[in-house]
Amino acid sequence: MDTSSVGGGDFNFNFNVSVINEEVVAAVLPIQEHWLPLSNLDLLLPPVDVGVFFCYKNNHTMAMDSFATMVGCLKKSLSQALVSYYAFAGEVVANTAGEPELLCNNRGVDFVEAVADIELRCLNLYNPDDSIEGKLVPRKKRGVFGVQATSLKCGGIVVACTFDHRIADAYSANMFLVSWANMAHQTRPNKPTTIHHQKPCFRRSLLSPRRPGIIHPSLHGMYIPISKLPPPPATIATPLLSRIYYVTAKQLQHMQSLASNNGGAKRTKLESFSAFLWKMVARAALRDIKGKKVVIAKMGIVVDGRKMLADGSGSSVDEGRKSMMNSYFGNVLSIPFGAKLVEELVEKPLGWVANAVHEFLELAVTEEHFLGLIDWVEAHRPVLGLAKIYCNGSHDEGPAFVVSSGQRFPEEKVDFGWGKAVFGSYHFPWGGEAGYVMPMPSPLLNGDWVVYMHLVKEQLEIIESEASHFFKPLTWEYLNQ
Repeated sequence: MDTSSVGGGDFNFNFNVSVINEEVVAAVLPIQEHWLPLSNLDLLLPPVDVGVFFCYKNNHTMAMDSFATMVGCLKKSLSQALVSYYAFAGEVVANTAGEPELLCNNRGVDFVEAVADIELRCLNLYNPDDSIEGKLVPRKKRGVFGVQATSLKCGGIVVACTFDHRIADAYSANMFLVSWANMAHQTRPNKPTTIHHQKPCFRRSLLSPRRPGIIHPSLHGMYIPISKLPPPPATIATPLLSRIYYVTAKQLQHMQSLASNNGGAKRTKLESFSAFLWKMVARAALRDIKGKKVVIAKMGIVVDGRKMLADGSGSSVDEGRKSMMNSYFGNVLSIPFGAKLVEELVEKPLGWVANAVHEFLELAVTEEHFLGLIDWVEAHRPVLGLAKIYCNGSHDEGPAFVVSSGQRFPEEKVDFGWGKAVFGSYHFPWGGEAGYVMPMPSPLLNGDWVVYMHLVKEQLEIIESEASHFFKPLTWEYLNQ
């Protein structure tokens, strides 16, 4: 058995996971089969799957339940949650125009039960490529949504899901996960029966294009029709690795202070963090240039448009529209990005880089930006579009990565009746050439962050060697477990 020690924890890299049962869980009530079109913003997403997992340690409540009992609770509550969240029980099919569309037929969710010969404290969270990928997070084979519940040697359990990003963004998935957990509470004996259940809104007219459309020129720089994508690079892409780090609130506050000194403007923690990471990625690129033409490093930040579209631009807020947007299920995302010279990013102070982040973000945090993006998609249909940050036409263009804020990650709310998760994270080794980073709140809720990174090896090496004071490899010690 191959074991290793990182930060004082003993981790088992070669543990076995055995599937003991597979079945399909459908909505408990019959659903009238119907087609649900994807919105224009859904059509900007490629067919990639997103994973998310939650770790629960053995406690008094869990000790009284067998794994079979817990799985039974998960399945029963899942079948109830799918009545409202019926999109997750459907399947994606191409329509007559060749565009993806959701067939809501209640084909159900693939549910895998498994057993792993490892204890929770021995799970290497720092390296999810070895501990999570292909073992604890399921690979979705059919449908839109998949679940795996895995029993551990210590009596703990890992509940993991995989979903089609074209159908839901993280906001939508979070709504579902919380509702599913609330349903699970209702199925358990001696539990309260009046728990809030947020029903999703599938009203696609909220994201209808305007007639005529109004497209700001900046959108042509952010998005590209897939018919105009450059040919793939001749060289084989460098594989990306997944890692999870821990960042303390003290370090975040210090970083924010450094990023806010330039010009007196106070930058947010996300802007400051992203600027610091942009500098690190640029340093890795500078080290790797060696006579190459690589001169540009690109960074994008995912922006959720629900608030902008809910508030509108009028003097009075439409409370009905606001309520529907707050519960809207689907993708309401845009990915503005910046492109800067590698040398500039390395040499300029952090405040200068943070200002650059703020400038490109400002373009996308308005209602008009999202209305224009909806119009942009409409103008190119049935040809699908893609965020340009995801598609480097050549390795000479330099590194590119995206930061997606996971500060609304509902770790403490995904309690199926045996206590809140001691750890949870999104898991998104999406397979593209651009990197992906998601900072989430620590489960301790003390202002610290947990950061999932999917970057190339050289970038991670720079981060760990030159920013080891900031990014600490995640161990159970940080989680007080």
